[in-house]
Amino acid sequence: MLDQEDLKWIAATSTELNSILQQVSRYADLARRHRGEHNYIDLLGERVELASKTAQSLFDRVTSKILAGAAKKSAAARKSEAGFTVVPPGATDDESPRSIRTSRKGEQKRGSGGDSKQATAANENGVPAGVRIKNAHGPREYILLIEDEPDVADLASEMLAEEGYRVVIAHDGFEALKIYERMGKQIGLVILDYFLPVIDGDAVFEELRSINPKVNVVLSSGFAEQTKIASMLGQGLRGFIPKPYSRDKLLEQVRSTLDAARQATR
Repeated sequence: MLDQEDLKWIAATSTELNSILQQVSRYADLARRHRGEHNYIDLLGERVELASKTAQSLFDRVTSKILAGAAKKSAAARKSEAGFTVVPPGATDDESPRSIRTSRKGEQKRGSGGDSKQATAANENGVPAGVRIKNAHGPREYILLIEDEPDVADLASEMLAEEGYRVVIAHDGFEALKIYERMGKQIGLVILDYFLPVIDGDAVFEELRSINPKVNVVLSSGFAEQTKIASMLGQGLRGFIPKPYSRDKLLEQVRSTLDAARQATR
């Protein structure tokens, strides 16, 4: 987990962040009292940007340490676990669908499939009929992308497809769970948006784990409660990808998670 050097760095960075926030408060007060005078708005914007970057660096360091520690603790246990494993694309899953918990949110919302391919029947790779696949014949793993915003889904799936991944797109929690029930053994990784219609991301994560306790999931969000993320990490979440998407961060997290899962099963 966190060592002495990490704790020192966190303490120093937290002090720096507190100082920046005090400056933000001061500049905001000056801007209110002297509207149109000086450049307080510009200074305020600079401090807010710096505070955001500092907070992100804190989060990244702590999260990376938590993930590293969790991976070491669970590696041995995962090696000995039997049951649900990712199988080659040629295999199929004949298990009957399980019941899905009702949503905590509103009515189901379906999104468009963009330029992803629509399967009309179970194909030679064992993909169930009707499942949307981008880059269906790519050389790399299947990735289930759960994202309710079509533009964001298109962007992320394009980045992944260009790297050879086969991307299965779901636009809400119910759709994602149905897909995972039908072809979960072929899916190497789930990228899960936190804020979704129908079922929140943390509830979808719980349902996925009830189907497969060893499911590889990384959370993706621009805003998420730190306590929620910490709880999900403790339950086996493999990582976090901040929004807006950076191609390098997205591909790095995807590859490192898939490689770690492969190492743990050896």
